[in-house]
Amino acid sequence: MKVSAQEEYGLRCLVCVARHGESTPSITIPDIAEMEGLSTSHVAKLLTVLRRGGYVRSIRGQQGGYVLAVPPEEIQISEVLSLLGGRFFHDRFCDRHAGNEEHCVHENDCLLRPIWTSVQSAVDRVLSQVTLADIIEGRLAAPTMTLASQPSPLLKR
Repeated sequence: MKVSAQEEYGLRCLVCVARHGESTPSITIPDIAEMEGLSTSHVAKLLTVLRRGGYVRSIRGQQGGYVLAVPPEEIQISEVLSLLGGRFFHDRFCDRHAGNEEHCVHENDCLLRPIWTSVQSAVDRVLSQVTLADIIEGRLAAPTMTLASQPSPLLKR
Protein backbone atom coordinates (compact mmCIF):
# COMPACT_ATOMS: atom_id res chain seq x y z
CA MET A 1 0.00 0.00 0.00
CA LYS A 2 1.37 3.39 -0.95
CA VAL A 3 0.65 6.89 0.25
CA SER A 4 0.43 9.18 -2.76
CA ALA A 5 2.45 12.36 -3.10
CA GLN A 6 -0.79 14.34 -3.01
CA GLU A 7 -1.76 12.77 0.32
CA GLU A 8 1.70 13.27 1.87
CA TYR A 9 2.23 16.82 0.64
CA GLY A 10 -1.37 17.85 1.23
CA LEU A 11 -1.20 16.68 4.82
CA ARG A 12 2.16 18.43 5.28
CA CYS A 13 0.65 21.68 3.94
CA LEU A 14 -2.28 21.34 6.33
CA VAL A 15 0.11 20.78 9.25
CA CYS A 16 2.06 23.85 8.13
CA VAL A 17 -1.09 26.00 8.15
CA ALA A 18 -2.10 24.64 11.56
CA ARG A 19 1.31 25.17 13.15
CA HIS A 20 1.68 28.64 11.71
CA GLY A 21 -1.74 29.68 12.98
CA GLU A 22 -0.48 29.40 16.51
CA SER A 23 1.89 32.36 16.05
CA THR A 24 0.41 34.60 13.34
CA PRO A 25 -2.95 34.83 11.64
CA SER A 26 -2.15 33.39 8.20
CA ILE A 27 0.53 31.79 6.07
CA THR A 28 1.12 32.32 2.36
CA ILE A 29 1.58 29.83 -0.44
CA PRO A 30 5.21 30.90 -1.03
CA ASP A 31 5.96 30.46 2.69
CA ILE A 32 4.52 26.94 2.70
CA ALA A 33 6.31 26.08 -0.54
CA GLU A 34 9.63 27.19 0.90
CA MET A 35 9.16 25.36 4.22
CA GLU A 36 8.07 22.12 2.54
CA GLY A 37 10.39 22.20 -0.46
CA LEU A 38 7.54 22.27 -2.96
CA SER A 39 6.68 24.48 -5.92
CA THR A 40 4.22 27.30 -5.29
CA SER A 41 1.92 25.92 -8.00
CA HIS A 42 1.82 22.51 -6.29
CA VAL A 43 1.07 24.08 -2.90
CA ALA A 44 -1.65 26.24 -4.50
CA LYS A 45 -3.26 23.12 -5.97
CA LEU A 46 -3.16 21.27 -2.65
CA LEU A 47 -4.59 24.24 -0.73
CA THR A 48 -7.40 24.48 -3.26
CA VAL A 49 -8.32 20.87 -2.53
CA LEU A 50 -8.11 21.50 1.24
CA ARG A 51 -10.16 24.71 0.90
CA ARG A 52 -12.88 22.97 -1.11
CA GLY A 53 -12.89 20.24 1.53
CA GLY A 54 -13.54 22.86 4.20
CA TYR A 55 -10.27 22.46 6.12
CA VAL A 56 -8.63 25.79 5.28
CA ARG A 57 -9.86 29.18 4.20
CA SER A 58 -8.08 31.91 2.34
CA ILE A 59 -7.75 35.50 3.49
CA ARG A 60 -7.29 38.16 0.84
CA GLY A 61 -5.19 41.27 1.06
CA GLN A 62 -1.70 42.30 2.03
CA GLN A 63 -1.84 40.31 5.28
CA GLY A 64 -3.65 37.48 3.52
CA GLY A 65 -2.84 33.83 3.28
CA TYR A 66 -4.36 30.62 4.63
CA VAL A 67 -5.76 29.69 8.02
CA LEU A 68 -7.56 26.65 9.36
CA ALA A 69 -11.30 26.73 8.83
CA VAL A 70 -11.89 24.12 11.53
CA PRO A 71 -10.19 23.69 14.92
CA PRO A 72 -7.37 21.12 14.65
CA GLU A 73 -8.97 18.83 17.25
CA GLU A 74 -11.99 18.45 14.93
CA ILE A 75 -9.97 17.43 11.87
CA GLN A 76 -9.63 13.66 11.55
CA ILE A 77 -6.64 12.58 9.49
CA SER A 78 -8.66 9.77 7.91
CA GLU A 79 -11.03 12.34 6.40
CA VAL A 80 -8.20 14.58 5.15
CA LEU A 81 -6.43 11.67 3.45
CA SER A 82 -9.70 10.52 1.94
CA LEU A 83 -10.21 13.99 0.48
CA LEU A 84 -6.66 14.18 -0.86
CA GLY A 85 -6.46 10.76 -2.41
CA GLY A 86 -9.42 8.57 -1.70
CA ARG A 87 -9.58 5.32 0.14
CA PHE A 88 -7.28 2.39 -0.53
CA PHE A 89 -10.23 0.02 -1.03
CA HIS A 90 -13.63 1.31 -2.10
CA ASP A 91 -16.76 0.02 -3.79
CA ARG A 92 -15.41 0.63 -7.31
CA PHE A 93 -12.00 -0.90 -6.59
CA CYS A 94 -12.79 -4.02 -8.59
CA ASP A 95 -13.82 -1.96 -11.64
CA ARG A 96 -10.21 -0.77 -11.92
CA HIS A 97 -8.93 -4.35 -11.84
CA ALA A 98 -11.17 -6.08 -14.36
CA GLY A 99 -8.35 -6.95 -16.74
CA ASN A 100 -9.59 -7.17 -20.32
CA GLU A 101 -13.19 -7.58 -19.22
CA GLU A 102 -15.82 -4.97 -18.45
CA HIS A 103 -16.35 -6.46 -14.98
CA CYS A 104 -13.99 -8.48 -12.83
CA VAL A 105 -14.26 -12.21 -13.48
CA HIS A 106 -14.24 -12.73 -9.68
CA GLU A 107 -17.03 -10.26 -8.99
CA ASN A 108 -19.18 -12.82 -7.17
CA ASP A 109 -16.53 -15.12 -5.72
CA CYS A 110 -13.51 -12.94 -4.98
CA LEU A 111 -10.98 -14.53 -2.65
CA LEU A 112 -8.96 -11.30 -2.33
CA ARG A 113 -11.72 -8.86 -1.40
CA PRO A 114 -11.70 -9.91 2.30
CA ILE A 115 -7.98 -9.05 2.49
CA TRP A 116 -8.44 -5.57 1.00
CA THR A 117 -11.50 -4.92 3.14
CA SER A 118 -9.56 -5.88 6.28
CA VAL A 119 -6.61 -3.69 5.32
CA GLN A 120 -8.94 -0.74 4.74
CA SER A 121 -10.66 -1.37 8.09
CA ALA A 122 -7.32 -1.41 9.92
CA VAL A 123 -6.20 1.80 8.23
CA ASP A 124 -9.55 3.45 9.00
CA ARG A 125 -9.37 2.33 12.63
CA VAL A 126 -5.92 3.87 13.14
CA LEU A 127 -6.42 7.06 11.14
CA SER A 128 -9.85 7.83 12.58
CA GLN A 129 -8.22 8.05 16.03
CA VAL A 130 -5.74 10.72 14.91
CA THR A 131 -6.59 14.41 14.68
CA LEU A 132 -4.59 17.30 13.30
CA ALA A 133 -4.18 18.48 16.91
CA ASP A 134 -2.51 15.15 17.77
CA ILE A 135 0.02 15.74 15.02
CA ILE A 136 0.84 19.38 15.71
CA GLU A 137 1.05 18.82 19.46
CA GLY A 138 3.36 15.82 19.03
CA ARG A 139 1.05 13.36 20.79
CA LEU A 140 1.77 10.50 18.42
CA ALA A 141 4.26 7.88 19.42
CA ALA A 142 4.76 4.60 17.62
CA PRO A 143 3.53 2.43 20.53
CA THR A 144 0.23 4.33 20.75
CA MET A 145 -0.45 3.68 17.08
CA THR A 146 -0.10 -0.08 17.19
CA LEU A 147 -3.25 -2.11 17.13
CA ALA A 148 -3.99 -4.44 19.98
CA SER A 149 -2.79 -7.90 19.22
CA GLN A 150 -5.83 -9.72 17.99
CA PRO A 151 -6.17 -12.81 15.88
CA SER A 152 -7.07 -11.87 12.36
CA PRO A 153 -10.70 -12.58 11.47
CA LEU A 154 -9.37 -13.61 8.06
CA LEU A 155 -7.27 -16.46 9.33
CA LYS A 156 -8.99 -19.68 10.27
CA ARG A 157 -6.99 -21.74 12.69
